[in-house]
Amino acid sequence: MHQPISIAIHGGAGTILRENMSDELKKAVLDTLEESVRAGYSVLTLGGDAGDATIAAVKVMEDSPLFNAGKGSVLTHEERIEMDASIMHGKHLNAGAVAGIKGIKNPIELANTVMKKSNHVFLIADGAQRFAESQGFDFVDESYFITQRRVEQLNSMKEKGLFALSESKYPDDRKHGTVGAVALDMQGNLAAATSTGGVTNKKYGRVGDSPIIGAGTHAENGNVAVSTTGVGEFFIRKQVAGDLAARMRYLNEDVHTAAEHVIHGELEAMGGEGGLIALDATGDIHFAMNSSGMYRAAIDIYGNVSVKIYADE
Repeated sequence: MHQPISIAIHGGAGTILRENMSDELKKAVLDTLEESVRAGYSVLTLGGDAGDATIAAVKVMEDSPLFNAGKGSVLTHEERIEMDASIMHGKHLNAGAVAGIKGIKNPIELANTVMKKSNHVFLIADGAQRFAESQGFDFVDESYFITQRRVEQLNSMKEKGLFALSESKYPDDRKHGTVGAVALDMQGNLAAATSTGGVTNKKYGRVGDSPIIGAGTHAENGNVAVSTTGVGEFFIRKQVAGDLAARMRYLNEDVHTAAEHVIHGELEAMGGEGGLIALDATGDIHFAMNSSGMYRAAIDIYGNVSVKIYADE
């Protein structure tokens, strides 16, 4: 019997309402989600590595202005772009992460390079920039990342004195637009990757859970791969991705039970809105959320494709 392969992705969770979603925006989102999950799956079908599959999937969303990562990243209080990303490979528990980076078209590639070509796990800001330069990364002008939508969001947030995606005129802006992917390859390797632009109007070099191993990203062979999206301050405090993995490892909970316990337990009680994608060693996929929606897609071990937005789908 062949080792199964599967992949799941997310493009952010939060208040996403049908009545506010235009047909045009819905189609654009669904099309990009499907393009993303198929990009990762194509790597797996060719016998490629799970880590490479997650990178391929995440890059599609980083290159799209629809998601809060890469090109569509939100703006800081200083009207700049500061991006975070992380990746973890389950075979040897290797990981790489970057935070507060600027001018890198695909932050997930830099996180992967930190994992593979440095002695470190986590690089930030100017240090991460210097490392990128040493590795031959091309830098793009900041104008590449900035969209009119994000400028309007920032102005709205500044007027209200807020720092998150809420009370905006766009139908899906009360969501946490992190993107992520989890994958299982033909060799039985699990991997997870996460990328984000953070929160609108953030200050002081704020960093959320996305680049933090064990909070926003986790993968270990024989157990589970996890990528989260939500209110980063809460997801850090609850160590969401690592907690899910620990429940499976020590309590022998299946991926569905563990994911629901984590998302709907103490995290939700303390105000931690969001969701996660999780994939176990058999290729079983689970999406968990305590919000009205999460942009998500998957291709299971049978090759079935699903692309969804709302929690009740």
